[in-house]
Amino acid sequence: MAKVVVLGAGISGHTAISYLSKYLKKEHEVVMVSPNSNFQWIPSNIWVGVGLMTPDQVKFELAPVYKKMGVNYKQALATSIHPEGDAENEKGFVTIKYVTGENERKEEKVTYDYLINGTGPKLNFDATEGLGPNKFTQSVCTYDHAEHAWGRLQESFKKMENGERQTFLVGTGHALATCQGAAFEYILNIAFEINKRKLSHLADMWWISNEYELGDFGMGGAYVKRNGYITPTKIFTESILKEYGIRWIKRAGVQKVAKGKVFYENLRGEFHTKEFDFAMLIPGFAGAGMKAFNKDNEDISLEVFAANGMMKVDADYTPKAYEDWRAEDWPSTYQSQKYENIYAAGIAFAPPHGMSKPMESPNGTKIFPTPPRTGMPSGVIGKIVAQNIIHSIKVGKIEHPHAASMAKMGAACIVSAGYGLFKGQAAVMTVNPIVPDWEKYPKWGRNIKDTVGVVGTAGHWMKLLMHYMFLYKAKAKPFWWLIPE
Repeated sequence: MAKVVVLGAGISGHTAISYLSKYLKKEHEVVMVSPNSNFQWIPSNIWVGVGLMTPDQVKFELAPVYKKMGVNYKQALATSIHPEGDAENEKGFVTIKYVTGENERKEEKVTYDYLINGTGPKLNFDATEGLGPNKFTQSVCTYDHAEHAWGRLQESFKKMENGERQTFLVGTGHALATCQGAAFEYILNIAFEINKRKLSHLADMWWISNEYELGDFGMGGAYVKRNGYITPTKIFTESILKEYGIRWIKRAGVQKVAKGKVFYENLRGEFHTKEFDFAMLIPGFAGAGMKAFNKDNEDISLEVFAANGMMKVDADYTPKAYEDWRAEDWPSTYQSQKYENIYAAGIAFAPPHGMSKPMESPNGTKIFPTPPRTGMPSGVIGKIVAQNIIHSIKVGKIEHPHAASMAKMGAACIVSAGYGLFKGQAAVMTVNPIVPDWEKYPKWGRNIKDTVGVVGTAGHWMKLLMHYMFLYKAKAKPFWWLIPE
């Protein structure tokens, strides 16, 4: 009998445990440890943030789904990993702390034969003074954050209806933040709602980003095929913002937020402020904050995790100049470098390097996006990690017949604006591969045939379809496994 423990019920961890529970026989045990009681389809939080969906439309309770799957579900927070066991346990185990109900202070040691770290990111609001929904800015990173943002957004709409001008500021709230795509989608949806209410003449809309050029999205930008022409994502993105009447501030590292005011530094080393009435700024991401200990209870966290708290996997972390990095330096199996029965899926793994060129101001401030791993890549990684563990259990030894390097994997991003079958449109961008491979594709960095950008209603329909399709899949409805990641 084998025991597989998955930490984190986000897109990657939930995908992994879905496949594990389906393809492992009943004599094996599958355990989910997550502090969350709900699964949320994060891409649709944008619609919650503009009042077009409710939180109940983007989430569901995990307990009934895991009961149906036959998964042992523990609603608890993983605090430390002990891969070598200790004096009491010969097997590796995870220390967990229950976070709800009667077991609020209870701790437990959960042993495992295989461990998947799918904890996702810590939303590191504290890295920027004054950032976050409990302070001076909004967030759409969770459904409750998005619901709170909608409440504040309505206040601005009411003021505009009374003739008061409002300034909206959306983008990244840290000099090294990622997830520009979510913020970009949110500002387009705000613009759509303002236009729908015929209030555009009272709106000043601003996009603020740590990107060197707009459309970088933490991927170093891309060249996309559009209407028969090859267009850089810089032009693609700027044209969309102009269409919606949005101005921008780029190469900006937000340092501090106060009430109604953002303080930022640009790559020239200049310090500026930008006033706002409503702001939604994405925080920096960090690892979940777990520690790791060896059999002698010595802290080995720096051997297992990178400095940002994300797990080191089968990647090349050797320090190199940006120009010397190669596509093959990226991981393909997401196996821990130190322990062969531990894996990291989705945002939990540490990227070997950035896709965007590192930039630094004359003051020494690093200002550039870190690599994105959300959505489709997270789901694919969760699936192949589960498949490799299933295979290893069946053959009795650790083998990896499945691989999913982001330097070989394609992805699609759909940025919607508006909601409903006949209202709104979407910008659809596909890239292949996600990580540029300048050796294989020396002209464009990617396969230009598969790297495409289009804008229109069809993409919006696709976004709506994905919302319902992936919630269906996540609930393990009949034939869920036929739906691709």
